[in-house]
Amino acid sequence: MGLSQRAPLQSELLPLCGSATFLASVVRPGLPKFLRSFRNQHWFFPPWQGKEQELRKRLSRSASLPGLGTLRNIKICTRCPGGVHNLSRVAAYCEDTSKLMQARCCLNQKGTILGLDLQNCSLKDPNLFPAYTAVIIDLQANPLKDDLTSTFHGFTQLQTLILPQDVHCPGGINAWDSVTSFMDKQICQGQKDLCNSTGSPEMCPENGSCASDGPGLLQCVCADGFHGYKCMRQGSFSLLMFFGILGSTTLAISILLWGTQRRKAKAS
Repeated sequence: MGLSQRAPLQSELLPLCGSATFLASVVRPGLPKFLRSFRNQHWFFPPWQGKEQELRKRLSRSASLPGLGTLRNIKICTRCPGGVHNLSRVAAYCEDTSKLMQARCCLNQKGTILGLDLQNCSLKDPNLFPAYTAVIIDLQANPLKDDLTSTFHGFTQLQTLILPQDVHCPGGINAWDSVTSFMDKQICQGQKDLCNSTGSPEMCPENGSCASDGPGLLQCVCADGFHGYKCMRQGSFSLLMFFGILGSTTLAISILLWGTQRRKAKAS
């Protein structure tokens, strides 16, 4: 008798638990990213934004060299065996600015990458994110793809980029002060701030401002007190309203599924 009563009860509760678990699995992964977008109050964002703190944590967890963080977790600096060439422009920049050349990277005293020399490393589609603070990067003598715009998304400090002769500068010639071609390489010099050169006030919404996002790239940043699509919403994002709507919707769907399964169980 007890067993026969428990079986219908389990069949009624399973749909309710399953629906709640399903909704949580769908909503939960995207929720932090959604909330961060409103917290930062940007219209759209560079992929590197928010990762600077992660990089600092990785540096702090590693053992330290005298005066700066080690390269144990900055794999990009040891991506190629050996050190830089004698005529490396990155090494020359590092020496001129009194920074430390370690492996393939030029670092300041805080461990920030200011220069990166990965020439002749057999790179095709390099992931250079850890070096987004670099001022100079040398990638010559690599079989790189021609379009590198997305590769340098967020490299707002980059001023000198050395590429193979057959690879175009990211963003095109309009994104640089000068582009010089040689027999074996091409040098992109002086990254332009396109926000100052486009002269189009309609590029960003009324409550947003233009900001550089790397060679040939722009982003629109919402002014303080504005957020959402095209910075059209004013005030802070209401977490209470968001969770209220989310909770009530989840509860309503769960009750609906529970009632539907209960009727099916009674009918059978």
